[in-house]
Amino acid sequence: MTAPRLAGRRYLVTGASHDSDIGLAICQRLAGEGAQLVLMGRRPEMLEATRQTLAGQGHELAPFDLYQTDDIVPQLQALAQAAPFDGVVHSASFQGYSPLKTASARQVDQYMGLNFAAAVMLGRAMSHAKVARPGAGLVFIGSTAALMGLKGRTLYAASKAALASATQSMALELAPKGIRVNFVAPAVVEGRRAREQFAMLGEAQTEALRAQHPLGLGRPEDVAAAVAFLLSEDARWITGTVLPVDGGFSAG
Repeated sequence: MTAPRLAGRRYLVTGASHDSDIGLAICQRLAGEGAQLVLMGRRPEMLEATRQTLAGQGHELAPFDLYQTDDIVPQLQALAQAAPFDGVVHSASFQGYSPLKTASARQVDQYMGLNFAAAVMLGRAMSHAKVARPGAGLVFIGSTAALMGLKGRTLYAASKAALASATQSMALELAPKGIRVNFVAPAVVEGRRAREQFAMLGEAQTEALRAQHPLGLGRPEDVAAAVAFLLSEDARWITGTVLPVDGGFSAG
């Protein structure tokens, strides 16, 4: 019988709280493929709720606020003392709408701090000795907002576009260490955040948004499947890519 694809591997997942649709699905998919996980988020009780849903044993909790960007590198170094990581998935994200007429400097800091600066510091941590094994993967959960303009989402789109660009440069810097860096770009995915978005948009705009997805809206599991692939040996020759997982949204 073939062993699970990610058996014996250790991954850190940020945004791993139980109420994060995509983060939860990623954790469940990786654990289901045999991985041992370190779950990172701000609320220990929500991380524990995620752990209770996972297959396998030995999953760890790592409560941490990623806005403390100066502490990210020492935090990962401390976590890696138990065993180096085979990969990191940065699923934590600051989301929302930010019309230009109400955008503030504080909002810029919120979007860029979590969506971009924290991601860069995670990449920096993986460049340090004994944090990541050769062949490790770093996967950022981005958005199709990084690829195309969206009304009312200037700050969110800019933070994800910055990360998409950084993915390519980070891939080149980390390649000599055998570490791959990729960016997954979902469009609208069914779940709590989508329901909140639809409630704000209203029925007419919601139907128009749904129609922009030729294959229909995605599921969190669709994003998780792409992440599992990019972390696996099947993707050993893939780095520096932006992978739309969007039901055709960005093709329109």
